Amino acid sequence: MDMKLEVVVVPVADVDRAKAFYTGLGWRLDADVRPNDDFRVVQVTPPGSSTSVIFGKSVTSQGPGSAQGLHLIVSDIDSARAELKRLDADPSEVFHDAGGVFHHAGVEGRVPGADPERRSYGSFLSFSDPDGNGWVLQEVTTRLPGRIDPSATVFASVQDLAAALRRAQAANRAPKGEQDANWADRYADFLVREQAGESSK
Repeated sequence: MDMKLEVVVVPVADVDRAKAFYTGLGWRLDADVRPNDDFRVVQVTPPGSSTSVIFGKSVTSQGPGSAQGLHLIVSDIDSARAELKRLDADPSEVFHDAGGVFHHAGVEGRVPGADPERRSYGSFLSFSDPDGNGWVLQEVTTRLPGRIDPSATVFASVQDLAAALRRAQAANRAPKGEQDANWADRYADFLVREQAGESSK
């Protein structure tokens, strides 16, 4: 049985302020339902995400700002930081963790800069919404084996596909001066294998 995570609830104090913040980041506004003065549900979805975020009035008993460690996956951490900075989200500097596996809670173990080997899953940045709910961006370029079904390769956005095509081009350059008649087949094989966490042929 498939069990798909589709909604995450984020506790906020000021619904309109949170709505302005998240839609200001370019998150799609899916719903703003207010059947009465005591209940309101706002749903937004980050670009390319299959999971949405809900906040509002009387939708959670958690205190505002208590959601921490919410992860967003990006294919280019530096471009993502530049975009968040442009949108006034006040992102942290890019960091990797001293332990080299995941990242510690809060700011413990943060080492400035991207993962030195630029390994997939190893580079992060953080930002918070106006209530202090904490988000972490994690750079993932190649999935670990078994995470994605290679028969169902999809890209969440034009930007993700473009970045993947650039990686495919870099890994599959034709010898200088030769025509590359089979580039589409080789790129497609690379993209599917990369998403599935397999080695390219």
